[in-house]
Amino acid sequence: MGQERTFALAIGIGFVAGLRSMTAPAAMSWGAYWGRLNLRGRALAFMGAPAAVWIFSILAAAEYVVDLLPQTPNRTEPASLMVRVVTGGLAGACVCASADVSAWAGMVLGAISGVIGAYAGFEARTRLVRRLKLPGAVIALGEDLLAIGSAYAMVFVR
Repeated sequence: MGQERTFALAIGIGFVAGLRSMTAPAAMSWGAYWGRLNLRGRALAFMGAPAAVWIFSILAAAEYVVDLLPQTPNRTEPASLMVRVVTGGLAGACVCASADVSAWAGMVLGAISGVIGAYAGFEARTRLVRRLKLPGAVIALGEDLLAIGSAYAMVFVR
């Protein structure tokens, strides 16, 4: 895989982290566990460990539930946004490290696109709820499916 495509995937998985913060690292963990991302012998090798797979998967599932609760803060609130920066950076670093491209570059690209994804997802969801007059949970479910499908495609279909 070329460097440009690798960077595009780092940006894409960072954007996914902006939509659902734990989906991106969960996808990276599963990808490393199943050998779709070669992180063996690298600092990020822990991502392929069964414990990491389960921890990130449980956190992702919990996030889908918590997202539907009315008291959940917006993803653009500072603490929530920082989580997206960190998980987007981690996921972007995994993509690049697995392709023998600078993990630091992947981290920066993933972190930046995590912020972009958070704001884009927030705006899209807000506007769709208003325009379609649907409950937020319906739009959130669509966003969940988009995040999961995109992450799956970036890890397993590429």
